[in-house]
Amino acid sequence: MSEKQKKASAYWKENLRYLVILLVIWFLVSYGAGILFKDALNNIRLGGFKLGFWFAQQGSIYVFVILIFVYVRLMNKLDKKYGYDEE
Repeated sequence: MSEKQKKASAYWKENLRYLVILLVIWFLVSYGAGILFKDALNNIRLGGFKLGFWFAQQGSIYVFVILIFVYVRLMNKLDKKYGYDEE
């Protein structure tokens, strides 16, 4: 395997690791907090609404948007690390 292929393989492996971590976070927030842990979270109120309801309706969307920005930042750093950046 050439040096270029090793670099591309390492880049892809690290990219997949980031994707898995971010998708697990999104799953835990959207499915876990909104459905599985709803009853426990409903004991806490946020802005007058039960926290389980808030996560099911709004929280998972906010977390998803935040994760998009986190992914962009991680990928920009990864691109620079492996020399794939545009600058």
